[in-house]
Amino acid sequence: MIIFTDDQGYADLSCFGGKQVYTPNIDRMAKEGARLTSFYVAAPLCTPSRAALMTGCYPARIDMDIPSSITVKGVSEKPFPVCLAGDGRGLNPKELTIAEVAQSAGYKTGMFGKWHLGDQPEFLPTRQGFEEFFGLPYSHDIFPGHPRNKIFKFPPLPLLEGEEVIEMNPNANLLTRRFTERAVDFIERHKDEPFFLYLAHPLPHGPLAASPEIKKEYAKQLKANGAGKPGIFPATIYEIDWSVGEILKTLKEQGVDENTIVLFSTDNGPAKGSAKPLSGKKGSTLEGGQRVPTVIRWPKGIPAGGDVDEVLTAMDVLPTFAKLSGAKLPEDLVIDGKDMMPTVAKGAESPHEYFFYAHWGVLEGVRWQSWKLRVIDGKEALYNLDRDISEKKNVAANHPEIVQQLKAAMGAFEDEMTAGVRPAGSVENPVPLTKKP
Repeated sequence: MIIFTDDQGYADLSCFGGKQVYTPNIDRMAKEGARLTSFYVAAPLCTPSRAALMTGCYPARIDMDIPSSITVKGVSEKPFPVCLAGDGRGLNPKELTIAEVAQSAGYKTGMFGKWHLGDQPEFLPTRQGFEEFFGLPYSHDIFPGHPRNKIFKFPPLPLLEGEEVIEMNPNANLLTRRFTERAVDFIERHKDEPFFLYLAHPLPHGPLAASPEIKKEYAKQLKANGAGKPGIFPATIYEIDWSVGEILKTLKEQGVDENTIVLFSTDNGPAKGSAKPLSGKKGSTLEGGQRVPTVIRWPKGIPAGGDVDEVLTAMDVLPTFAKLSGAKLPEDLVIDGKDMMPTVAKGAESPHEYFFYAHWGVLEGVRWQSWKLRVIDGKEALYNLDRDISEKKNVAANHPEIVQQLKAAMGAFEDEMTAGVRPAGSVENPVPLTKKP
C-alpha cells in the first residue's frame, strides 16, 4: 500500500532530522524498514507528480507536464500546472495505472483521499482501476474560501463516494481522520485476500488543519516530552503520523503485517514546512522540490533499520509492484520506472542511469551518480550532491566534460519525450462537479 501526503518537506519527519515535528509512528516504521534518502518524485507539483506515480512515467511522456486546460488570467499566460475544477484535461483512461496492474493480478483496490488527476467522470479513480474511492478530486484549497478566489472563482469543494458528490466543502479538520478510518475499514474487509490501498492525504497542503482530538493530544505530548514545536503545522503532521500508526496497528491486528509493503512518501517539496538541508521547495527543481522523505516497510522482504541512498523514484512503484505480484505488463508499453526492490532489499546500485528534473513543461536538470546539472535560462550550474547536498557551490567551470555529458543526456531525453509522447485525456465542454453559488 501507498501512503502519500501533500507538500511535505524532506525535514518534515523527525526520522529525517526535523526538529519542528514529532512523528513517532513513522520513525518506528523507518526502524522496522528503511529510509529512502534519495527518493524523487517526477515533478515539484501535485498533478504531474501524481500522474507519474500512477503510471510509472515521466509527466512529459504522458502529456501531463502541463496537465490543465485552464489558463487563469492574472496568474499565468499558459495553462495552470495542476488540474483545476471543471478541467478539460486529465490522466488519459487509456494509460495503465498501478491500480489496474493490481486488478490484473487479482488484488482488491481502494483509494481514499486526494486524486488530482482530473475531475471529469472519465478521469476519476473509479475509471482508472480503483474499485472504491472516497475522497476529493483535487486539492482542498480549490474551493470558495481560497484567498485568491476573486481570480479563480472556484465552486464548492466536492467530497466523492465513487463518482457521486455526497458532501460539499467538508470540514478540513476532519479529512485526515475520515480518510484513515475508511482505509482501516478497507483493510479489515479485505484481510483475507490480496489488496492494494492508496491513502492520499490532502495535508499538509494549505489550509493547514487537524482534528480537535489531535490538537489536544499534540499539546499534551509537547508538554510531556518537548519533541516538536507548537503550531498548526506540526499538529497537522502529528495527525498524519497518527494515521500511519492506525494503519500499521490494523495490519498487525488483522494478521497481514508481515507480508504487506507500506510505502510512505509525498508528492513534492514543502510549501509551509522544511526541506533542510536541501535547497528549494515546492515548485522548484532544486533538490528540496523533488527529493522527498520516504520510508518503506516490509518485514518479510526488507531488512530493518537501513538507509538506502541510491536514486529511486515514485515512477518505480508500478514496475516494482508488477514484478512482486506477478502481473504482466504489456510488452509494447514504455515506462520510465524500474524495479527498485533489488536496491531496497539487497543493496544493489540504483536502476537509473539518469534522473531528470522538470517543472511546468520545461526540462531544467539531470542527475547522474552524484552529479546534478541545472540549466535555467541558459545558465548552467553543476553540483556534486555527495559533497554539496544544499546545491551551494557551482563547479561547472571545473568539470566541463561532465557538463557536456549531462547536457547531451538532457537533449536526448527531450527528443525521446517529444517523439514518444502519449496524449493526455481530453473532454470537450467540461463541467465542474459542483455549481458556483
